[in-house]
Amino acid sequence: MSCNNNKKEKSDQSVKDSSVVKNDSSIITFGHDLNFLKEKDSNLLVLSLPENPQAQIIVSAKYQAKVFTSTAQGTGGQSFGWVNYKAFNGSLDPHMNAYGGENRFWLGPEGGKYSLFFAPDSTMEFDNWKTPDAFDSESWTIEKSDARSATLTKQMNLLNYKGTHLSLSIERVIQLLSPMEIDRQTGMEISKSFPDIKLVAYLTDNKLTNTGTASWDENTGMPCIWILDMFTPSDKTVIVVPFKKTPATEFNQVATTDYFGAIPEDRLKHTEDVLYLKADGKMRGKLGVRPAKARDWIGSYSADSKVLTLLHYNIDAHAKYLNQQWNTKPPVFDGDAVNAYNDGPLADGSQMGPFYELESVSPAAFLAPGASLTHQQSVYHITGSVEDLNKITLQLLGVSLSDITTAFP
Repeated sequence: MSCNNNKKEKSDQSVKDSSVVKNDSSIITFGHDLNFLKEKDSNLLVLSLPENPQAQIIVSAKYQAKVFTSTAQGTGGQSFGWVNYKAFNGSLDPHMNAYGGENRFWLGPEGGKYSLFFAPDSTMEFDNWKTPDAFDSESWTIEKSDARSATLTKQMNLLNYKGTHLSLSIERVIQLLSPMEIDRQTGMEISKSFPDIKLVAYLTDNKLTNTGTASWDENTGMPCIWILDMFTPSDKTVIVVPFKKTPATEFNQVATTDYFGAIPEDRLKHTEDVLYLKADGKMRGKLGVRPAKARDWIGSYSADSKVLTLLHYNIDAHAKYLNQQWNTKPPVFDGDAVNAYNDGPLADGSQMGPFYELESVSPAAFLAPGASLTHQQSVYHITGSVEDLNKITLQLLGVSLSDITTAFP
């Protein structure tokens, strides 16, 4: 992947420098990112929770219905999403416009014989890789919005690698979660049990509809919903991916860990039921867990800023998930349901980020005309005492903060 590497305008840099808040480490504030993005999108939506107005998110229809970033403490609080400031300057990139954002909508598969990123009969190499404009650079439509939610839509006509024209529509509902909804999803009385924590949580409900006249099957190919979340890395950030308990000798049945080559052992650890991946933005590495082994919570913990990030998503252990690797040889439906990525320099020394990414994927959309498939993903950011965060981590990820912070000495 690549992005436009033109130098930032001086005005952008001065705003960034004047908006850094000193905490345990230098952080970018939500107010800084809000001011920056308002200059790029005059119709930007800022959603907040009536019960907790300090919990806010930024949504942009101009930039493909992204949730760009969020905060648990208002404009002066930490901006949790990664915004790629340099990507907003200059002309559009021919491969991908990596604006950043902590929750973006994509469609897969990226590779394979049903790929949406390669033209028919092209070789699957970077020069031919192109993110479809409909979810890379085109604006979406705001159908409705209120204080804490927004509904955005997009009509798309895509050509896959097999040569099939896919006519489809997307409806994306983005909504901040109330304390009651948070308690229901986590199975914990979060606000009652942990009154001192600061928290922002939101749900994206993504619906894909076949608006064409033909069914999507193995003869035509079909897409899948793919939600990708970009966050700022640090030397003390670790990604945590729980999975169903499996003997260590059978780990090859659990995960794919060689998307960009083997991940070194000092960056990837696993037990019989959890994976740990360094999220320092210093070396590229991606892993994925198969649907039969995946659990519906993953997360990360940044020990320097004491931020716990959690993702919850729906998963079907018995469904077919598309393989997204850049070739047509692997079995088509041998894909992963959840992924994690750590960014790093390319061979030539250039780098898009640094950032790290948590991702979830829907099953393949075998849809008749007019039929729909939905995929939900929730994002949580929680700050507070180590004691409180430890209790939440134990309940939702099955590991302690000590397990996470000592995974990589």
